[in-house]
Amino acid sequence: MPELGFAFASEDHPPQELVRHAHAAEQAGFTFGLISDHFHPWIDKQGHSPFAWSVIGGIAQVTERFRLGTGVTCPTIRIHPAIIAQAAATSACMLPGRFFLGVGTGENLNEHVLGDRWPLPDERLEMLEEAVEVMRLLWDGGEQTYRGEYYVVDHARIYTLPDEPVPVYVAAAKPNAAELAGRIGDGLISTAPDESVVKAYGGGGEKLGMMHCAYDRDAEAALKRAHELWPNLAMKGPLGQELARPADFEAAAEMIEPEDLAESVPHGPDPEPYLKLIRDYEQAGFTHVYIHQIGHNQDEFIEFARRELLPNV
Repeated sequence: MPELGFAFASEDHPPQELVRHAHAAEQAGFTFGLISDHFHPWIDKQGHSPFAWSVIGGIAQVTERFRLGTGVTCPTIRIHPAIIAQAAATSACMLPGRFFLGVGTGENLNEHVLGDRWPLPDERLEMLEEAVEVMRLLWDGGEQTYRGEYYVVDHARIYTLPDEPVPVYVAAAKPNAAELAGRIGDGLISTAPDESVVKAYGGGGEKLGMMHCAYDRDAEAALKRAHELWPNLAMKGPLGQELARPADFEAAAEMIEPEDLAESVPHGPDPEPYLKLIRDYEQAGFTHVYIHQIGHNQDEFIEFARRELLPNV
């Protein structure tokens, strides 16, 4: 069975709570986690969006063995890859041997905020490939200059570097992005148990799948909470990448009913639906699964996972 990790949803919680959750997750037996890197939440009801890189510093101070990655950072538009390279190097120094950088092509929701044009999907993949090249060049040390199609680095040097290069895991939801992940990444991140994505990736290293759930002793209340806080999980097609504002997601979510989330989001007190989805990821070829609990009852979910999920994988 896959190794289980914890998802730190920056959209759901203030920074000090995310740090506390990390300590609790490690104590319960989770071995790794990923923190979302957003400027906005998906909808206003989620309510938060702290700067992930500050939270990473806090998590580094309250954990001892727990591995942490970004899930995921877009190093192409809102933040230049040279700045992400510095942030990731610092994080890897604070979490020696325990940090990895998860990267992806991002969402308009977060990347439009400085007035930049939102590129087409194929451009976004090209930008991501070049951004990873820039970051790895800077992690080589020394003074570096780079002039590419999308990015320029002028006589830049990162002075604080970890002993080992930062591992880069690439997010992919479709086979074309997974093929890129296999070429440039040290690992894969995805959000559905899709065997075609794993096959297109074809690379070595870890393959991480994200699952969402809504634990509660009352299954009906759990599904209601999932629908109220994360209706975006049921949106189809490219909406998740193209919509620009939380208000746009809220308007689209008016078409979504609780039942639209029921099958894909385990909820309630029975551990079997959670374990079934974990097995689905395993059968698709994933080596790790990290779990996002929807709602403020994180301590209750961590105890449920300690008792019912972690011993059974």
